[in-house]
Amino acid sequence: EVQLQASGGGLVPTGGSLRLSCAYSGFSFDDYAIGWFRQAPGKGRKGVSCINANDGSTVYGDPVKGRFSISSDNAKNTVYLQMNSLGPEDTAVYYCAVARRCTYPNGRFYYPDHWGQGTQVTVSS
Repeated sequence: EVQLQASGGGLVPTGGSLRLSCAYSGFSFDDYAIGWFRQAPGKGRKGVSCINANDGSTVYGDPVKGRFSISSDNAKNTVYLQMNSLGPEDTAVYYCAVARRCTYPNGRFYYPDHWGQGTQVTVSS
């Protein structure tokens, strides 16, 4: 059974940093990609970042480029999202998800096969 669990969210002041973790099981990461998505109140889920296990390539949404960094620790079956220079616009529930690849040929985030439970990130002003 595919399972993903996002954790590490919390309350952080503007300009602060936070590291999210995504623990996964039930599939071989080498054959897939794990991405981070976020959903602000009243809005849809948007792609934040993704890592392809096959080649290690990474993808970032425009709003987080230069501020967020995704990484993986295969020995721990965990993917991380380091978030720096946070602002109120980053407030959202963050979800990790597994997909066949990070992006479609057009560059958009690939729709995941399975979603994990989200973790709340709140950035205070």
